[in-house]
Amino acid sequence: MGLWNLYFIAKIYLASVGSLQWVWWLNLLFALGLIVPLRQRWQRVLRQIVAVVAGAALIYHESNLPPLAYVMRQLPGLASFTPGYMMELARRAFTPAMVYVPIVALLVYGVVNRWVRVTTFVLIALIVLPLWQGVGSLIAKSAAPSGYAANRGANAGMANAGADSSTGSYDQQLATFHHTEKDRHAAFFPMDSDPAAQFDIIVIHICSLSWDDLEVASATDSPLLSRFDYIFKDFSSAASYSGPAAIRLLRASCGQQAHQDLYSGTPQDCHLFADLAAAGFDVQFLMNHDGHFDDFRGVVEREIGPSGIQPQSIEGLPVAMRAFDGSPLTGDYDVLAKWYEARTAKGGGPVALYYNTVSLHDGNRLPGSNLTSLQSYPIRLKKLMDDIDRLIDLVQHSGRKAVLVFVPEHGAALRGDAGQIAGLREIPTPRIIHVPVGIKLIGLPEGKDRAGHSIVVNTPTSYLALAQLLSGLVAHSPFRPEAQPLEQYTTDLPQTRMVGENENTVTLRTPDGYVIHTPDGVWMEGK
Repeated sequence: MGLWNLYFIAKIYLASVGSLQWVWWLNLLFALGLIVPLRQRWQRVLRQIVAVVAGAALIYHESNLPPLAYVMRQLPGLASFTPGYMMELARRAFTPAMVYVPIVALLVYGVVNRWVRVTTFVLIALIVLPLWQGVGSLIAKSAAPSGYAANRGANAGMANAGADSSTGSYDQQLATFHHTEKDRHAAFFPMDSDPAAQFDIIVIHICSLSWDDLEVASATDSPLLSRFDYIFKDFSSAASYSGPAAIRLLRASCGQQAHQDLYSGTPQDCHLFADLAAAGFDVQFLMNHDGHFDDFRGVVEREIGPSGIQPQSIEGLPVAMRAFDGSPLTGDYDVLAKWYEARTAKGGGPVALYYNTVSLHDGNRLPGSNLTSLQSYPIRLKKLMDDIDRLIDLVQHSGRKAVLVFVPEHGAALRGDAGQIAGLREIPTPRIIHVPVGIKLIGLPEGKDRAGHSIVVNTPTSYLALAQLLSGLVAHSPFRPEAQPLEQYTTDLPQTRMVGENENTVTLRTPDGYVIHTPDGVWMEGK
């Protein structure tokens, strides 16, 4: 097989470390096709051409990469990236090892092949390794009952996450999860008619921030986090991209939908901001970007609930940085302060604002800086946190009352995962969808402010719990002196198992970590 031996040796190694989903019979068939003797030179040349195409297709099929059709659909979006960002991504994907390792392998192969018939050993490996794996699988299955019982015990804490979806095969668990989520709903009631008890709701939806990103950026002790009255420590964003994340938040009043259901009709009472409008809030929409990429603005306009709502203008504000596509981004405090000054000047009843920021998005560039977006992330993160901190102070000094909701869309994937480089979010792993969610009650009566002593929600939750908490705050204003203790608002919040979903991949939390449902329909252990 000549140099094709190196191809199979590399694949055997990648399969052994979990980077490939080995399809042994296709590889064996491919190898046998390569060793069939051919007399004519043109036949051998043609075989090599066909082999290159088939070999590339096979390794792509076995990899963790998304289907080729999906990649082709993303090309128009990739074309909008700036050359600098494309170069940054290329440097992440291609390392020096990709150059020197093949060279060393070729040299070693050239020496070894003089003394050893490498093809013989490769063929033996292609036959023996699948048999060895098969025996291992049979042994594992024979020991399944005791292990399964242990898993059920370890998973008991998840049994309340929407339903007992922790039993059966992974396909059955996922089906049970989706079926149960369809029946869950958070009901909203009219807001207190007393103006002294009324408050604004400011939802800040943040692109690219997870607990793992906070750790990588050494920002887990950010002063802003200590100001929140409620902290959700085990919150699942469910999505790894902005569009689906926005839909999931805007439909927070209902249980978690399957990804494909996000793009079909849903009951009006699933729309969080429609519920808030019905409760007496004036719904508004704001962004620090133009929203053109991937039609994000259109997604929000269609999903926010009340029809005809468009983002408020940020024209005239200074440019804080440039986005991954070269478009201008405005500083978060500048945008929010301008909006709040207009809101206070206008007066009126309570307002519910949906604000989206992409200040932390991968590929953003600071003005006059040569830092890559990964290098500048801690700087941009500190600025965002400081800006939200300043907004809290601004609202406090105004004398008005507000509930500020800090909720990320998904993580930035700063350190990457097995099978995807830093910044790539095709596989919605826990590092990406495990996000920090905080709520600050601004203007509480004296003695009720819990600054530095957050109420921590440690149970597995998602958007439904957030909607339920907001529903409770709206129905029973915490700003009344006689209001119930803040802890009571988190009593019996609905739990949700951490299930990440996008177009091609699903991740499912397990007692020992998580599993991935690949585009080929195979479940594999996550790493």
